[in-house]
Amino acid sequence: MPENIGFEEGERVLTWPGLCAALARGHALPRAEIADSFLYRGPDTLLNRAAWIDGLGLAVKTATIFPGNGASGRPAVNGGVCLYSDADGTLEAMVDFHLVTKWKTAGDSLLAATRLARPDSRRILVLGAGNVARSLIEAYRSAFPEAEFTIWSRSGDSARRLADPLGLAVATDLEAAVKAADIVTSATMATEPLIRGAWLRPGQHIDLIGAFRPDMREADDRALQRARVFVDSRETVLAHIGELKIPLASGAIGPEDVLGDYYDLAAGGVRREDRDEITLFKNGGGAHLDLMTARHILDAWRGA
Repeated sequence: MPENIGFEEGERVLTWPGLCAALARGHALPRAEIADSFLYRGPDTLLNRAAWIDGLGLAVKTATIFPGNGASGRPAVNGGVCLYSDADGTLEAMVDFHLVTKWKTAGDSLLAATRLARPDSRRILVLGAGNVARSLIEAYRSAFPEAEFTIWSRSGDSARRLADPLGLAVATDLEAAVKAADIVTSATMATEPLIRGAWLRPGQHIDLIGAFRPDMREADDRALQRARVFVDSRETVLAHIGELKIPLASGAIGPEDVLGDYYDLAAGGVRREDRDEITLFKNGGGAHLDLMTARHILDAWRGA
């Protein structure tokens, strides 16, 4: 019988360093085959993301997005993850959708930060105040335990709701907050850039998560031009997500300006070269990362 792993049960067996190591190992395997499909009914969406990695297995992550659910107090995004055996295609596990999404999203950014941010980073600015922002604080604390966190959100009330129970500061001046930070991690729904390249200073690391559609961006052209740019997957980011697609189409940057993705990890192609450079990472997600995360969850569950 396949395992059925719920959110709380999965949380008990996971660590952020363990997940980062699993993601690195997954990218040492043959490149993933991935496919996405969408079905729509008015504002509602069914998204299926599938991935197959030779030696790791197959995963299908199904997400339902019903924006109207909030009016009745129900989550707008739901779904599930099915993990299949690479050997015979049998169903090995059904893993909680929110568990995989939380750990995949924050772990994706954390892996990059451990390679690209300065180890002595002590001031981390989080843009956004939703569930992703909360998981980013948890993840980044595991690698930067001495860091102080500041929260910024367009809604000051939402920023305070996240920050106050955790004893964190709230920023009201975005420009000043970006200039003061060693790491800026952004998980917003912005379609127009929030982070300006003119605000950046030597030694910073910029982590962009929020943009997932072709019309979405969190940083302007100048930020990309000033930074050494990396992505989790060229295949899933460059032609599909506005953060890179828009400046590539306009000529503000060229494909050669994207210096590496996670398939370059083993060759040392995702790393900081000196203390003063600005690094920028685009977290695009992708079904292959869901597969790597779900496989790690099952392995940790079985080993617990």
